[in-house]
Amino acid sequence: MVSEKAITKKDVEHVALLARLALTEEEKERFTKQLGKILEHAGKIKEIDTSKVPPTSHIVPLDNVFREDKAGECLSQEEALSNAPEKEEGAFLVPKIV
Repeated sequence: MVSEKAITKKDVEHVALLARLALTEEEKERFTKQLGKILEHAGKIKEIDTSKVPPTSHIVPLDNVFREDKAGECLSQEEALSNAPEKEEGAFLVPKIV
């Protein structure tokens, strides 16, 4: 199957520019052929009849597992601040970011 739009050397050069890659002429030719084959193979997906397949966002069912939210023991203010490198008036002291 021939892809609808074959990848060109110009496309490879554009992607290389975006990726800040310096490619030789030989690499450009090789990547043009390789990427063309990849796109051709990916295009085969269009041949598959998916009319009876419901649209999904995941191929396997996903369920979130939540634990019951229970209040537990909390650290005291002193315990929470015990390892703080700097503290002031019962709070963590952090650099001012503006």
